[in-house]
Amino acid sequence: MKHTLLNVEEFKTRRLKLLANIPVGSIAFFPAAKEITRSNDTEYAFCQNKNFYYLTGFNEPDALLILIKSNDDQLQSILFSRAKDPLQEIWHGRRIGQEKAKKHYGFDQCYTLEESDEILLERLTDIKELHYCFGDAPNFGECQTFDQQVSQWLASVKAKVRQGITAPHTLVDCSAVINEMRLIKSDAELDIMRQVNDISCAAHQRAMEKTLAGKFEYQIEAEILHEFARNGARFPAYASIVAGGDNANILHYTNNDDVLNDGELLLIDAGGELAGYAADITRTFPVNGKFTPSQRALYQLVLDVQNAVIEQIIPNINFAQLNAFTCEFLTKGLIELGILSGDLTALIEEKSCKKYFIHGLGHWLGLDVHDAGDYQVNKDKQQLRSFEPGMVMTIEPGLYIPLDDDSVDEKWRGIGIRIEDNILVTDQGHENLTKNAPKSIKAIESLMANAKLKLS
Repeated sequence: MKHTLLNVEEFKTRRLKLLANIPVGSIAFFPAAKEITRSNDTEYAFCQNKNFYYLTGFNEPDALLILIKSNDDQLQSILFSRAKDPLQEIWHGRRIGQEKAKKHYGFDQCYTLEESDEILLERLTDIKELHYCFGDAPNFGECQTFDQQVSQWLASVKAKVRQGITAPHTLVDCSAVINEMRLIKSDAELDIMRQVNDISCAAHQRAMEKTLAGKFEYQIEAEILHEFARNGARFPAYASIVAGGDNANILHYTNNDDVLNDGELLLIDAGGELAGYAADITRTFPVNGKFTPSQRALYQLVLDVQNAVIEQIIPNINFAQLNAFTCEFLTKGLIELGILSGDLTALIEEKSCKKYFIHGLGHWLGLDVHDAGDYQVNKDKQQLRSFEPGMVMTIEPGLYIPLDDDSVDEKWRGIGIRIEDNILVTDQGHENLTKNAPKSIKAIESLMANAKLKLS
């Protein structure tokens, strides 16, 4: 299946924008990721450093981007990458090489990694500021961290000061600059995010259709991964959570090895990755296709608050406001169900609902599942960042009541529910990118009933 992907001009524009945000006389470093050994001589599936990918679109390990701003009219982008090597390419796959990298990715110059030390020594000379993301890229080259590699390069320059060479006198963490750039998505990025969300919605539908009591969680996970891959999203954006029954009360449950039991709920938190961009969707539904009365009541409460929160998303609102609304809404609902008791105002002030709603309401989404971008958190841990058009976030309220919680009626125990959608802020309001994944009780029960009819 063919998908719309980013073109080289998008990446060139990003590089120029970053250069516009650093002063004259600066150089910026962005390292690629390394392949990580899984065991002995096998590696994990490669995942590129997201900041490096954001600025290059280059998806090989062991590379380095440097951006130089000598003056406002002298801007350079240079890539260091692995040299072409016929023997290595026979065993491990083709390499892009320097000629193709320059031609297809729009860099001004391209060199091999073996040339980096000598050329960087020259490029760092008489530069005032060195910008890079502090703490980025562990295991870069022969060094334990990229920070250590930077220190080595600087030491090499400083060793030549008696020859009249000046080394950079200021190190600047440019994480905040690139995080702000990544937070607001371009139209081209949003096209990809719509595509990966459509694929992921189809995967959640498939999971509902294939779920039956007696199957194992990993069998449903396999159905999800199958749907991702057959539609072009070869890898999940994160380890899928397929949690039946009380397993749903483990927020990051990824064992996915338990049997699915009749009468229990199944919580699935899964999203595909396409061209580096992530989807992050959660749906909760009954294993047998029919909600029990207690499951229905708790599920409807979570769904109602999620829908109400999403409807409020417009520019200039923030997570702090939505969190306050969610807390009040859930507290009222839990009192009505008899799960909480006491004075409403006092329970809201005490945030009593957080006993059952134990995580945040949402997070930024993009190249990373928990994407880059400042939330502007104050001393009270409130997220005050105003929403702007082009931001994409998750909205994911949930309620979790473990089996061993004897403070509530037995009918509620062992139920874990989360509903998560991916929301784009628009000029006038919002767009739900995950609307195609069924979430109303009627839609879920109807879909699963039709699937059973096809099997009979």
